[in-house]
Amino acid sequence: MFALAAGQNDEGTARQIAEFSPQVVVMADVAARDRLARRIGGPKPEILHGPEALVHIATAPEVDFVMSAIVGVAGLEATYAAVRKGVQVGLANKEVLVAAGALVMAAARESGTELLPVDSEHNGAHQCLRGGRRAEVAKLILTASGGPFRNTPAREFDDITPEQALKHPTWKMGARITIDSATLMNKGFEVIEACWLFDFAPKEVEVVVHPQSCVHAMVEYADGSVLAQISATDMRMPIQYALTYPERAEAPVPRLDWSEARDWQFGPPDIERFPCLRLAYEAFEAGGAATAVLNAADEIAVEAFLNREISFPGIAQVVEDTLNRVPARTPKTVEEVLAADREARRAARESVAARSRVGLR
Repeated sequence: MFALAAGQNDEGTARQIAEFSPQVVVMADVAARDRLARRIGGPKPEILHGPEALVHIATAPEVDFVMSAIVGVAGLEATYAAVRKGVQVGLANKEVLVAAGALVMAAARESGTELLPVDSEHNGAHQCLRGGRRAEVAKLILTASGGPFRNTPAREFDDITPEQALKHPTWKMGARITIDSATLMNKGFEVIEACWLFDFAPKEVEVVVHPQSCVHAMVEYADGSVLAQISATDMRMPIQYALTYPERAEAPVPRLDWSEARDWQFGPPDIERFPCLRLAYEAFEAGGAATAVLNAADEIAVEAFLNREISFPGIAQVVEDTLNRVPARTPKTVEEVLAADREARRAARESVAARSRVGLR
């Protein structure tokens, strides 16, 4: 390993340094860099910090593969720089394409590089699409667990607590993505990412609720045949696929036991109870910076919900309000995308504050 990028977690980074011996490590800021330097003993890697350092390691001559996994738009600049240089990218950060899909995919076409999706659904779609030509595809089907509230009546949504929303029925994930899964915003982000990655129109991407989370994606071909990607609910599977593509390595987790009886259910999402999915489709159709605004507003709204400033339904309401208030300009550079992101965050914070002033949650 040439380089390792981390955030503020100096303790976890120190363990990874001991295991993988990277030449360079990048932390979020000076304080995190200094904490890490004090923590590790023996020979130290070069320790850098900040966004410019991320770009530096993503485009270094020693690098032939970048795993983009920084949450939010913080990883956008480095990922975009790697794509422009032609470095192969394993994309575990969906916000890169949600916020700047047009720019990133244009850069990929120009450099001739490939983005290999690490999200389980997009990774599954990538595998299914190897079964035929793109022109033969009728639609892409992404599965959703439905989150912890798929059977909860809408009248009870105002009383949902952060603790309840953080209990995902299938996956163990960070706080924001877990809340996004509960609102189905995460699935909306995945629809946007799939449209950019695989060149689909939104109407060609369907979401189905599959609580068991064993079927990660399906592709329906023109003749009605459907190919499904099925595997254990373990992120080591798609990570390994991206790292070893186009080869397939030995399974890193136990295989599915087909001698066990299985009950797999599929059904449509409830857009009325989970309007974030609708907002994602609408933002992609609107074009321009709308999806960057969607992502930024959602991040602020989720933070406000976790801080008990707004209710669970308030997340979608703040996002929709922000989309209505921020103009959908068409960014021509990453800097303009980040400017739209900052503008959306300000508008979302104002929306949260306004709801508090009038007693809304």
